Amino acid sequence: MKTPGTVGAHPATAWRIDDGVVDLRRGAGREREGWEVSAEPQSLVLDPARTALVVVDMQNDFCHPDGWLGSIGVDVSEARRPIEPLQRLLGPWRATGAPVIWLNWGTRPDRANLPSGVLHVYDPDGHSTGIGEELPGAGAVLQAGSWNAAVVDELEVAAGDISIDKHRMSGFWDTPLDSVLRNLDVTTLLFAGVNADQCVLATLIDAACAGYDVAMLTDCSATTSPDFCWEATVYNVKQCFGFVAESTAVLEGITA
Repeated sequence: MKTPGTVGAHPATAWRIDDGVVDLRRGAGREREGWEVSAEPQSLVLDPARTALVVVDMQNDFCHPDGWLGSIGVDVSEARRPIEPLQRLLGPWRATGAPVIWLNWGTRPDRANLPSGVLHVYDPDGHSTGIGEELPGAGAVLQAGSWNAAVVDELEVAAGDISIDKHRMSGFWDTPLDSVLRNLDVTTLLFAGVNADQCVLATLIDAACAGYDVAMLTDCSATTSPDFCWEATVYNVKQCFGFVAESTAVLEGITA
């Protein structure tokens, strides 16, 4: 029989809901003081010991004017919009001891594990500068260890942060992301980065399907796609998969 005010098939993993606030703390975690965060469609209580921040693709090829996107004429100013709010969030976030995970495109030099469909997205005519091809004046596009795949200089990857290379839109395919999160005993993921409607969304959806609680930080996420793509992403995240919030609400929660 369902317990009133809960959502979940088992008491150990069920969410508690009270006056429109969803409490994501589980089991013994309910004894810990939670972080109260204003969000949509409902506000949240996060478990400090089981929540991670996942920052997706804030790297030179997507966010630097001299990177791959800039080289093909894309205005990367929108992709750079998350930099300042992330700068404000990362210090206080790390001070709590909660994990920061940098999830970036970082492919093998031989591209041996990339199917044609993935390569085609970035090289639609077979003659373009696609994944692994040399970008004049920079390096190999999205290749692990290159300047192209590195996090932009404005964002510090600190000691203790975790960096994971991905090779698809979703960070869960052919990567150790899931095993790292489970070893950290993480159940809730806050997503940030670019592009919100592509790699951020694909990873968030896979996380939700794998049973993680998910929320997208809207001021720490962005896309170079048309506005309707952003609007659809925000709508679908809070309608179908989880929650949306701003980093200012998270900061208020962790410093309260």
